[in-house]
Amino acid sequence: MALASTKPATGANVPITLLFCLAIACTSGAAHIGINYTLYLVGGLTDRYGFGPAVMGVFATAETLAFAAAMFVFAPRAHGLDPRRIALLASALIAAVQLGSALLGGAIVLLVAGRLLSGFGYGMLNTAVNVAAGRTSQPARAISVGIALQVILFAAMNVGIPRIGASGGVMAMFVALGLISAGLALGMLFLPGRPAAAAAGQDTAPTPPLAPGGWPVLAAMALFAFGTMAIWPFMERAGHAIHIPATTFGLYQSAAMVLSSVGNFALTALLARGPRRWLLETALLTCGVMCALLTTVNSELVFAIALQLYNVSWYITYPLLLGLAYAHDPQGRLAVRTTGTWLIAQSAGSLAAGFIAQVTAGYGIVGCLGTLTCAAAVVIVIRFQAGLERGGISGATRTAR
Repeated sequence: MALASTKPATGANVPITLLFCLAIACTSGAAHIGINYTLYLVGGLTDRYGFGPAVMGVFATAETLAFAAAMFVFAPRAHGLDPRRIALLASALIAAVQLGSALLGGAIVLLVAGRLLSGFGYGMLNTAVNVAAGRTSQPARAISVGIALQVILFAAMNVGIPRIGASGGVMAMFVALGLISAGLALGMLFLPGRPAAAAAGQDTAPTPPLAPGGWPVLAAMALFAFGTMAIWPFMERAGHAIHIPATTFGLYQSAAMVLSSVGNFALTALLARGPRRWLLETALLTCGVMCALLTTVNSELVFAIALQLYNVSWYITYPLLLGLAYAHDPQGRLAVRTTGTWLIAQSAGSLAAGFIAQVTAGYGIVGCLGTLTCAAAVVIVIRFQAGLERGGISGATRTAR
């Protein structure tokens, strides 16, 4: 994870204050509500309307594809964006779509269309996160602190959302997610706006071109996301297959969010003292192995432990991979593209997982695929890090390890 001292070239060096971290947490939390809670919507829609895994794979994929599309739309102009404005606009869109989806019943075509709109809004929010963090002196660390705070919210939501679904059905979950998204917009008011010089038309310094050679970061993120997130929309269904109720799964997932928060706070403290060799590689491989365990075990205890390790390692891997992107391009453009790559890979993985599960009547193959793709990502990361060292990259950049 990069803790580079390089100042962003696009504007003021935004301080990482408590209010800034809360704003990042609210924005990042709102941006990832769809990804984190689609699995409950998938379970609720399956139970209520009898949709099969293939249809639900399309449902989940539509949102993540639109998320990715938004990231790539905004990536070329990321350095000049106003994070606060686009975050507030996105929040209004998402809240409207979630509340509207509660009125659609089992109209799957309209539900999928709604996922396209909400996904684009999530992409706008995540763009705001990356741009705001990129205007600090330690962007990846700012994101990690934000993640540590946002997963505290997710811990509470993983207890509440399944219970809302149990009492009010899947449409009640849509309403709850819409109201939460609207409420989080209040924290986004503390995001930085557009740099004053750029807003006044005085930012005449040319933006440096994106340095070549960033493709290994994109490839590592693609492999990581394809393998570990393919199973994510069906994780609750995997637990259901071994007789774990959604409410119990929510408790396990809530505990995992708490541990993930602790893990990210520990990560920021560790990296503040310097680089940690092999941390990214270890987290990557751990996450991949847990994918296989989550989809092949018949023990509730082993499933619960694997779920904790899966979440903690995932939330450590993600900011560390983004740290590599910021180290390569402090402007944040590669980081936005890296996030977009994640969403495209996840979309492909979710779609593939749905059809594989439909054909094989299970998720074991999907989980084992996650182990293989994470192992391949580890190889790419090791080679990329070795290349950085051979190329004589500055110590600040090497802290991406």
